[in-house]
Amino acid sequence: MVQGRIRTADVARAINCNVCTVRSLRQSYRETVRTADHPCSGRPCVTTPAQNRYIRTSHLRDRYRMATITARITPGTHNPSISAQTVRNRLREAGMRACRPVVRQVLTRHHRQQRMGTNPPSLDQTGLGKSALH
Repeated sequence: MVQGRIRTADVARAINCNVCTVRSLRQSYRETVRTADHPCSGRPCVTTPAQNRYIRTSHLRDRYRMATITARITPGTHNPSISAQTVRNRLREAGMRACRPVVRQVLTRHHRQQRMGTNPPSLDQTGLGKSALH
């Protein structure tokens, strides 16, 4: 398409992308004669590929394992430990999910009574009285 002298707008419409994208690809092709991505300077990964494999296999073996436990066990490359969020990110990259602990309100006696409806009936409220017990 570059040598064929096809318009940038026609190429963009054919591959369903923005005109600026095609324009920048043509520019980089003219300068470097290739369109591959350039190496990026980014933050280095906290875990190695071997640690990523360990995280995946340990969660496959124990389905109910929490990310916080795996994070405590796995050492980091730069820090002594990694965060639980890092474990969740690695599992998400593998198409998996970590087990999350149940967080709910602690029920007091008052809550339980409200859940049952009213206070449990005592013997006097049932109408039987003390004479029915003897």
